[in-house]
Amino acid sequence: MLVATDEAGRVVKRASKLAIGRMLANLQRGNAHLILERVEEDMEGSWYVQVLLRDNNTYQLEFRDGVAAEHYQTRTISQEKVLTAMLGWAVGKADWKDGFTWNNIGSQFGADDAHRQG
Repeated sequence: MLVATDEAGRVVKRASKLAIGRMLANLQRGNAHLILERVEEDMEGSWYVQVLLRDNNTYQLEFRDGVAAEHYQTRTISQEKVLTAMLGWAVGKADWKDGFTWNNIGSQFGADDAHRQG
């Protein structure tokens, strides 16, 4: 199940393309963060993609593939590219990450975070 949550506390279970698009379009100061999480009973770890609208109106896009060591980040000025990536991730498209330069930031997360994921 896909769960979308924004900084304002809105939670949408089984988030649709329309809901994800609206939540992304509504990002602003005070509601600058959106996370889209894959929640399945038989999946261990954390599987999500998230975006932060930064103060300079750029988007910081991140994803985690199960464990802290597999946490990546990129930045873009394009809301459209962020939406395309998030929707692609949501449906499991193999090429959803294309068009970005991703940096592994897993080292920024401590052992406690990695332990909680397992």
